[in-house]
Amino acid sequence: MSNLIPFDYETLRLVWWLLLGILLIGFAVMDGFDLGIGALLPFVAKTDEERRVVINVVGPVWEGNQVWLILGGGAIFAAFPMLYAVSFSGLYLAMMVILVALILRPVGFKYRSKIGDPGWRSTWDIILCIAGTVPALILGVAVGNVLLGLPFEFDDTLRTFYRGNFFQLLTPYALLAGLVSLSMLIMHGAALLTWKTEGVIADRARSYGRLAALATIVLFAVAGVWTAYGIGGHVLTSVVDPLGPSNPLGKTVAVEPGAWLANYTAYPWMMIAPILGFAGALLALVGFTAKRPALTFITSGVAIFGIIATAGVSLFPFLLPSSLDPSNGLTVWDASSSKLTLWVMLLSTAFFLPIILIYTAFIYRVMRGKVTTVSMDKNPNAY
Repeated sequence: MSNLIPFDYETLRLVWWLLLGILLIGFAVMDGFDLGIGALLPFVAKTDEERRVVINVVGPVWEGNQVWLILGGGAIFAAFPMLYAVSFSGLYLAMMVILVALILRPVGFKYRSKIGDPGWRSTWDIILCIAGTVPALILGVAVGNVLLGLPFEFDDTLRTFYRGNFFQLLTPYALLAGLVSLSMLIMHGAALLTWKTEGVIADRARSYGRLAALATIVLFAVAGVWTAYGIGGHVLTSVVDPLGPSNPLGKTVAVEPGAWLANYTAYPWMMIAPILGFAGALLALVGFTAKRPALTFITSGVAIFGIIATAGVSLFPFLLPSSLDPSNGLTVWDASSSKLTLWVMLLSTAFFLPIILIYTAFIYRVMRGKVTTVSMDKNPNAY
């Protein structure tokens, strides 16, 4: 069977590393504006009618957007099962906090409109704001902790032992990464609001969007300097066979200052990632100021792509470093599924991903146009 696969094991591992990054970026871009709009809800909309407009910008599409999160989780489970096992067990409480917030969001959409009482609706507005803010922040904190390394190790039988707890995740560096995530998703949400709404809502979104874009630029720069000079990066000190079986115990790793920058020296083209992060956020800032909503939304998406890609290429080939025993950290070469599994999953992805993209494009074409009180009155399914 292996002879029928047209790619070698190394290539399949690299392809799935790229696909995992694409799926996670897809989630951040597609569902990120949902989270950003939720975080902005009490600030850009002051009356009940304005808040209904804001909610109906994302209400019809949030379910489809979360498909990217499901795809990302499924890709981790199928392509890198060791990564799935360590991260989802070690970060269990953090994952549950995110999950509860993501569950409360659709509940808020549905329940808010059931009763016209102002107190009832205000309560759900606060919940929707929290449900947008918390995942955006915690997901960034998780990325920060990946760069720092998580306190896990394996025994001789590859059983995982996680030695940390939830509160140990909230270090200053990780919280900075969380703020980068929160600011860029608020920027993205504000960009969509300026495109899909009008009047005072769009004006307020534009003001908050400028602040978020500026914060994204500054925080991303600070995080870059801190990563270069304030934390240690992991580097392989033994040869790892990219065609060999997955065994995270078969290598040695050292922790060195600035090691997360080594890939940019070895592969200068990787500098494209941070350049896109800064350029996208800067152009989004210009777009907010110039009142160019389509440009603003596109460039804020470019910024998200660049910022997340920066974390990915900085870590490569590591997927999840270990702060407890660096040699137990997981890499692309020793945490993947079998060659056959990766090939079968690649065929499945090649079939289903275009369908998802076509369906998503169709939905957004149907939902094109601005959301106004008039359009909501014409839609019996409006929230």
